[in-house]
Amino acid sequence: MDEFLLRALAAGLGLAIVAAPFGCFVVWRRMAYFGDTLAHSALLGVVASLLLGILPIIGIIVLSLGLAVALAVGQGSRRLGADSLLGIISHGALAAGLVALSLMETVRVDLMGWLLGDILAVGWADVWLIWGGGAMVLAGLAMVWRPLLAATVNEDLAAIEGHAIGRSRMILMVLVALVVAVAMKVVGVLLVTALLVIPAATARRLAGTPERMAALAGLIGMLAVGAGLAASWRFDTPAGPSVVVVAVLLFLAGQVRR
Repeated sequence: MDEFLLRALAAGLGLAIVAAPFGCFVVWRRMAYFGDTLAHSALLGVVASLLLGILPIIGIIVLSLGLAVALAVGQGSRRLGADSLLGIISHGALAAGLVALSLMETVRVDLMGWLLGDILAVGWADVWLIWGGGAMVLAGLAMVWRPLLAATVNEDLAAIEGHAIGRSRMILMVLVALVVAVAMKVVGVLLVTALLVIPAATARRLAGTPERMAALAGLIGMLAVGAGLAASWRFDTPAGPSVVVVAVLLFLAGQVRR
């Protein structure tokens, strides 16, 4: 097996493991468009980075964290639903990025490269970034797992039990934003958001407990990565979209009643 395929497999498997437990909360809390919002905001982050003379990934991470905090605060106010907030933030950031880009006539931004990525082009440094960074964000999630579960079931009851609902929500948003922002350049936001949502949605019907759902989502994500890369190698199709197609097929298979 060629080394570039081994690197892609290692990166994809790591991303599937990291994305699985976060994807469960994304599905439970109906935040499937959160990743898309970060994708639309990527343009503004890239343009701001170019204006400030810093690396684009730094601008994307800072902007993603800012959006995560804004969404967490907005949800806490309960004045708007999560879908409305995501729509406002997504389109507002995209429009601001397009306006700023139009004023930079000498700059060309490969936005498709950021959104679609190329998992076959990852290096070992990218692989270590995914596994090392993934371990840290998973450790952060483990610290707030119980409060988040309680708040997902019933926020009022969780507050009565003494859980810090607002802080847990903020940590979840920030961690998801970090996962999407860091992996965006490596594999593209298409694959990141797909591995967040689709395996968790597939596992939801098959698992009986939250922990089993997270573990099963990780297995489904890894299966999608392995089978998708194999199909890409065999049929000469784009690697990232091939992984997403396999994940969708697994989801459809899981909907068949036994």
